[in-house]
Amino acid sequence: MKTIIALAGSNSSTSINRQLANYAASLVDNVHVKQLDLNDFEMPIYSSDRENESGHPKEAIAFVDEIRHADGIIISLAEYNGAYSGAFKNIFDWASRVEPKTFLGKPMLLMASSPGGRGGASVLEMASDRFPRHDANIVGKFSLPGFHNNFSDGRITNEELNMNLLEEVKQFEDSL
Repeated sequence: MKTIIALAGSNSSTSINRQLANYAASLVDNVHVKQLDLNDFEMPIYSSDRENESGHPKEAIAFVDEIRHADGIIISLAEYNGAYSGAFKNIFDWASRVEPKTFLGKPMLLMASSPGGRGGASVLEMASDRFPRHDANIVGKFSLPGFHNNFSDGRITNEELNMNLLEEVKQFEDSL
């Protein structure tokens, strides 16, 4: 059985992006879903001085190993001031030092959500540009605007948005 990672680009215990990533992962048939929590990969803020003095933190190596052993990645990014959350950016910075091709060509469903009407569009655009430079194979993208109006009881309640996600999940599933 194939394994996929479900990951939120947030370290919040009430992350709306974690809820979205887990929901999307639940829609993929015949896979084992491994839910990753950024809090399990907390490490010092990246700096070249720290890397030169101490090498790579075991958490950064473990994060890359999770990607290495997965068949696909579902990630939903939180948008903080139009960019990645600090927690995600730090893990990404360290992971890219462990493995410059951080995403190792794995199929990726890239998503974002926010309470507002743009649904994390800025961070989604940023990641769409940046991640392929780290060997991400983005096979689907999805943005969920107005999270609290369109998501309830563990699922998307707006049928049109849910159908859009199902199409993206199907593309992701077909790429595994």
